[in-house]
Amino acid sequence: MIRYIRRAAAFCLLLLVALLLNAARVQVFDAPSLDDNAANRRNTIDRYDRPRGNILVDGKPVTGSKDTGEQLAYERTYRHGPLYAPVTGYASQTYGTTLIENAEDDVLSGADPMLAPLPFWNEITRSRQPGGDVATTVKDSMQRAAYEGLDGRRGAVAAVEPTTGKVLALVSTPSYDPGRLSGTGSSVTDAWRELNADTSQPMLNRAIRQTYPPGSTFKIVTAAAALDAEVVTDPGDATDTPSPYVLPGTSTPLPDEASGCAEASLAEAIRVSCNTVMARLGVRVGLDGMVEAAEKFGFNDTGLKIPSGVAKSNFDTDMSDDQLALSSIGQFDTTATPLQMAMVASAVANGGELMQPHLVDRTTTHSGSTVRTTGSRTYHRAMDPQTASELRQMMIDVVQDGTGGNAAIDGATVGGKTGTAQHGVDNTGTPYAWFISWAQAEDSARPAVAVAVVVEDAAADRADISGGGSAAPIARSVMEAALAD
Repeated sequence: MIRYIRRAAAFCLLLLVALLLNAARVQVFDAPSLDDNAANRRNTIDRYDRPRGNILVDGKPVTGSKDTGEQLAYERTYRHGPLYAPVTGYASQTYGTTLIENAEDDVLSGADPMLAPLPFWNEITRSRQPGGDVATTVKDSMQRAAYEGLDGRRGAVAAVEPTTGKVLALVSTPSYDPGRLSGTGSSVTDAWRELNADTSQPMLNRAIRQTYPPGSTFKIVTAAAALDAEVVTDPGDATDTPSPYVLPGTSTPLPDEASGCAEASLAEAIRVSCNTVMARLGVRVGLDGMVEAAEKFGFNDTGLKIPSGVAKSNFDTDMSDDQLALSSIGQFDTTATPLQMAMVASAVANGGELMQPHLVDRTTTHSGSTVRTTGSRTYHRAMDPQTASELRQMMIDVVQDGTGGNAAIDGATVGGKTGTAQHGVDNTGTPYAWFISWAQAEDSARPAVAVAVVVEDAAADRADISGGGSAAPIARSVMEAALAD
């Protein structure tokens, strides 16, 4: 009898050991896969069981959280949602996160280990800290100036501080209220369908995710390449460029809309925006030289983040000379985001040194202790300092006595470049109006801001669209806000 009891006890012990081993397997080895299982709602419930950290502009929150009393308790709210949507993105219980809400999700949701009071605290306790805050580099006055200037038209504005790379404004219109997507249910799915069906694409972040032919604003890059390569040694010297200029290897003439471009100097070609001079200079610099110059400004960079990802601005690396000529005046396959063209203006204003653009200044715990900061660092040396000095003066001439007069500001030095980019089959599409610029207070040793504006303005008459007429006044408002800050 005792023998049977011993056998039964041994069998029970074996079952207990197996049970303990299985529990250890589930709790230790299978825990990550179970946590990530789509059927497991505990993580989702825990994620929304407390308020999300805030995104700050000028130290003030432009986001919030509200307790809905539902199982997924806290929903994201947005103050001035359409104004800041291109900065914040959305945080949706149904559709996930975008832009800063996505890039800084660990901090905002409280999952970042750096928010914990002690190392490995979250891992040991399997807890989540209160959501931290994300302080942006955006200035409210500049964001509003850009948003009001666009006035609902399709377009975008990007503004950066040349000496630091801080993104001071990032606007895309038409915009949308990200709060409409925060929760769950039919109202959210209906809003999603409506926004995605809207032909004006309000959820498209045109400032960093849309590329456009930059038109004549790209001539600043071509001028930098020509000066650095010493294809031009004196910007005031006449060139031997005819007007019109026959594209190399073809019988196709490239005309000028401006007068006085025949044999014009580089400085004059920038001031009045001569296509012929700049196209020929691009060919003289050569494909390798133009690609190198464009990439120093950020073109062809597929990894640029601010921390949200930025669409690649394109300058082809394999072209015939006639294609290179068109690319050198911002046509053919050359495309750029507004942020990219703000970087071009920034490099000129900052003596040729292009700083890494960034949108987040610092992240903090819920109580305000700094978790990490974003320091300023050089992205590229875009051009020689002497080249930048000469280009600064050319851009000043554009505003003082050229096509960019609408950007002039009393009491400040302003440099600019207009652009009217053709697009569509046989250039039948309504041109995009571009303006890039920078401004520096007369009593300051450093530029205050560099700005890029693009206006699609599909409702305007073709003849009324120009960088100087449509885009320059918007840039001026943003620059005035920067100078007054």
